[in-house]
Amino acid sequence: MRALVWHGKEDIRCDQVSDPEIEDERDAIIKVTSCAICGSDLHLYHNYVPAMLPGDIMGHEMMGEVVEVGKGVNGALKKGDRIVVPFTIICGQCDQCKRQNFSVCERTNRNKNLGDKVFGHPTAGLFGYTHLTGGYPGGQAEYMRVPFADATHVKVPDSLTDEQVLFLGDILPTGWQAAAQCDIEPTDTVAVWGCGAVGQMAIRSALLLGAKQVVAIDCLPERLSMAAAGGAIAINFAQESVVERLQELTSGKGPDKCIDCVGMESHVSLAHPDTVYDRAKQLMLMENDRPHVLREMIYVCRPAGVISVPGVYSGLVDKIPMGQAMNKGLTFRMGQTHVNRWTEDLLRLIEDGQIDPSFVITHTVGLEQGPEMYKVFRDKQDSCIKVVLKP
Repeated sequence: MRALVWHGKEDIRCDQVSDPEIEDERDAIIKVTSCAICGSDLHLYHNYVPAMLPGDIMGHEMMGEVVEVGKGVNGALKKGDRIVVPFTIICGQCDQCKRQNFSVCERTNRNKNLGDKVFGHPTAGLFGYTHLTGGYPGGQAEYMRVPFADATHVKVPDSLTDEQVLFLGDILPTGWQAAAQCDIEPTDTVAVWGCGAVGQMAIRSALLLGAKQVVAIDCLPERLSMAAAGGAIAINFAQESVVERLQELTSGKGPDKCIDCVGMESHVSLAHPDTVYDRAKQLMLMENDRPHVLREMIYVCRPAGVISVPGVYSGLVDKIPMGQAMNKGLTFRMGQTHVNRWTEDLLRLIEDGQIDPSFVITHTVGLEQGPEMYKVFRDKQDSCIKVVLKP
């Protein structure tokens, strides 16, 4: 079969690889009908996240048709079922899964010793996302193996298109969780940094959850236009001061809730000296991530507010103003997404027409164009916000 394969920094190729096979009785094999390139994939593309190996298959947003099931799936899936595959692999049986803390499932990371060393405890296995999270082949391929398939799936009806439901596997529940963990109240101003695909979902989720106003922060006009179309107030940080504008919009109080949809690759700008500092330290291998957004959120957030972090961070960050955070009494909530905690309600919202996640798609191409589209996506060429691949 064909798959997009990691060969090193900024080197992804469409290769012929071995077809997946049933390896465990709880496995299923799907024929991938749609998959996508995620902003988190760019962290791997740039080799910012450790433990990628040449030959690893990329991708953690995918869906398709079940073509084979192991006997241990026990009727949860059958051939012909149409499913979205969450990026978090879950056993459904451990203590964390029972608590619906699916992204920290205790059983699915098959490289637990590596996870122990890096994180202190292993987290859940993830598809196509380094050997820190199990080294599982991803879904940017014609076929893929789904381990723990009786739990790791979302069945979707034939009445909905791939484009409407594909993002149930990652960016829609990620944006929703980012907003939900803010505990939004009707009087709240919610500020969202980063208007890529996850940011767009967080904006619409915050409005659906009842925020008084949502503010979207980015520097790309096409992203800000999309955010404004969804009901947000747009701030272009390249043209105006984020701090001053947020003060103006909140009568000097600051936003009640702040969401970081940027993560480890904050934009580098001469107007913000700390971003240059972070990039220099990163180049010298003295810091993993660029946390400008975290610093700015801590500074502007209203005292006793909430900071929600769905953006991915990989390791060490520097110059985090913990004194500000502690004295302002801020609450931090963060983590990989507990996808299956949210999918039943989100599927209902899609069926009811309250949200159609397909609005973020700007490019749809064949799998063989994937390597080229990684570059287009990285460089934000052709107003690219979200790429869907059709194997």
